[in-house]
Amino acid sequence: MNAGANNPATDGAQVIRRVYFGLMVVLGLGSIDQSIVSTALPRIVADLGGLSHLSWVVTAYVLASTATMPLYGRLSDQYGRRPLILIAILLFLAGSMLCGLARTLPELIVFRALQGLGAGGFMPLSQIIIGDLVPPAARGKRQGGIAAVYAACSVVGPLLGGVVTDVFSWHWIFYINLPFGLWGVWLIARALPHSTPGGGQRIDFLGSFLLTSATTAVLLLLTLGGVQWPWTAVPTMALALLAAGLTAALLRHVRRVPDPVLPLDLFSNRVFDVACVVMALSFMGLLGASVFFPLFFQVVRGVSPARSGLLTAPLMIGVVLSSVFNGRVLLRSGRYKPAQLIGLFVATLALAVVTWGIRGGATLAVIEPPIFLLGLGLGLVVPNMTIAVQNALPPERRGVGTSMLAFFRSLGGLLGVTGSGALFARHVQNLAGAAVRGPEMAGGLDVSRLAGPARLASMLLYRQAISQAFALGVAMIALAWCCLWLLPELPLHGRQERG
Repeated sequence: MNAGANNPATDGAQVIRRVYFGLMVVLGLGSIDQSIVSTALPRIVADLGGLSHLSWVVTAYVLASTATMPLYGRLSDQYGRRPLILIAILLFLAGSMLCGLARTLPELIVFRALQGLGAGGFMPLSQIIIGDLVPPAARGKRQGGIAAVYAACSVVGPLLGGVVTDVFSWHWIFYINLPFGLWGVWLIARALPHSTPGGGQRIDFLGSFLLTSATTAVLLLLTLGGVQWPWTAVPTMALALLAAGLTAALLRHVRRVPDPVLPLDLFSNRVFDVACVVMALSFMGLLGASVFFPLFFQVVRGVSPARSGLLTAPLMIGVVLSSVFNGRVLLRSGRYKPAQLIGLFVATLALAVVTWGIRGGATLAVIEPPIFLLGLGLGLVVPNMTIAVQNALPPERRGVGTSMLAFFRSLGGLLGVTGSGALFARHVQNLAGAAVRGPEMAGGLDVSRLAGPARLASMLLYRQAISQAFALGVAMIALAWCCLWLLPELPLHGRQERG
């Protein structure tokens, strides 16, 4: 007789492997789609026009995905994980198809937002589903795999976008999602068991609307304020008042209803509070600095866009390696805090060396190794923090808690990009004596066309401005490391159960 037949443990392991593979397909799509579009943007503008609104092709996607992250966790707690992940994938695929069919830039921006509405559920729901199927002590390997796939696809995205755009057209960077997305739907629908939702609860539609609206208003304010509109302009002030009013209405609402979309009791959990702060600060520093890597390589060092992508790749390679390694270490030790302390300390030192190297005009041989170490350090943080939060929350709060952690991480990244971009633009303006807008000037200034002294002066100006943005990133990651010491370390449930 087959010893594995009708064995619950064997069947459970097979279910986990099938579901995990399906989630990897979906996460790969979401990660690639965040980066694949950047390579095709020049071709999109050539076809559709609208250069002044080009940034919204990316911004609409990020805003929509960030604003909906908390909702997916809450809805999955009430209606189950399976229907929510399938709805998220189908929304993403519908947006992908419509993006490929877009004939004007406003159409593309709207359809990118639809894509984002679906993609907002990919990361939180994947982490929640893994949290449901795998005990905390054995979860490190799976969560590390999620981070590794996400990072690896972030590296592949720009290269794939260039190839697809050159061989076919930019429309196919969206059409290519359809077969892989449908494959992911089939895998997950076939393997993921039906979960028992929190029956008897009513969905907080008003709270969901207020949360999404307030988040969108705040992100729009941070995206547009000081960039497209001056901070003192009437539209900026009106948007600030709208964001404040919606936030106040949300806080008043969640205090009055019995089962709000954002449970305030989450913030009475110290693990959850510290985790959200650490993740927000870490990604504020990481994304705020890493957005300037291509600008440094292409404008200051004068390399091609393709080589620039290769020079940035060590960051994500480091994340992949440390995420995979971290899962195995956590599985043996059962502790999630020491690796994070080491990781953030290494990341802080690595980014500080990069900042020093950029400001001092160091060679690529000096700058590239700490870029790799930056990725190694950060790869020790994300999977462990997710495990820490899931381990500290009761099952009925695990979904919304995990999605809120992803929300604060994404929000921190957006704040970092906005803040470092403003610092960069101000520094360039002060040095050059001309009004220049943030990272947008990278596409409008070709330093290689300048002659002799003018070229050297421009490169020095950019080097100093970029180093200022990186210094802000160092400060944010260092602050995250300080906050991390406040994180309680609780025993992982799975180890106690096996004890």
